[in-house]
Amino acid sequence: MRSPDNWSELHDGRLEKLIPIAEAAGNSTLAYFGNSELAVEAKKDSSPVTAADRHAEQLVRKKVAEFFPDDEVLGEEFETQPGTSGYRWIVDPIDGTKSFVCGVPLYSTLLALEYQDQTVAGVIFLPALKECVAAANDQGCWHRPAGKPDWKIAQVSDRKKLSEAVFLTSQVDSFEGRGAEAQYKTIEKEAWISRSWGDGYGYLLVATGRADVMVDPEVSVWDVAAIRPVIEQAGGKFTDWNGLATSRSADAVGTNGKLHKEILATLKNASAVKS
Repeated sequence: MRSPDNWSELHDGRLEKLIPIAEAAGNSTLAYFGNSELAVEAKKDSSPVTAADRHAEQLVRKKVAEFFPDDEVLGEEFETQPGTSGYRWIVDPIDGTKSFVCGVPLYSTLLALEYQDQTVAGVIFLPALKECVAAANDQGCWHRPAGKPDWKIAQVSDRKKLSEAVFLTSQVDSFEGRGAEAQYKTIEKEAWISRSWGDGYGYLLVATGRADVMVDPEVSVWDVAAIRPVIEQAGGKFTDWNGLATSRSADAVGTNGKLHKEILATLKNASAVKS
């Protein structure tokens, strides 16, 4: 396995650009972060969006077009930028916009790369914390801690009992829309610690062994395309609530692998219900 510093030959230079593009987009949000006068708009699904989201995504699109003009770009805020190369970049410019607009630094920029509809690599970058995890197929998952210049291997925890585990989700009331309140309460009761340190940050915690279970009742592809390779290359499991390893479902579960079967069994009764 090679660290991200040695990815230059992979996928015709695309992996060499993956992290710098994600970091540039994420860092661009800092000009808006903590601004109490930042305008916050509501999208059709009532989720918030700001100029920071749009600016960061436009930056990704600009850089991909500059370096790889034949690649497709799929993002949360704008229409798909078509391509012919077979490569697709998937960006969530601010994953955790609710945290962002409240001045909470636990938001991230997510960037994934796919080739012929198969995941190649993913990055979770937290601009306000300067923390990053990056993963590529057959290259492992790598973590650059906040304030540190070097990469180190990221690995999920070895905890096998939910009673010793940290359980995370992005938003507790999202379980209600799935008719899964009982399932949430079951996991919360059994887990050692339950917190809503969610979105990309929650999955980063799982990938680095600081948390063990992350469950989301509602996701879109840009929320999790970068997450799946990170969790899997760190030794964990990432699936939907039915156990399918995909980033194209409406829900998600990321665990250290040891607890995955137990979590899916608990969620089973709600897995057929879509919000």
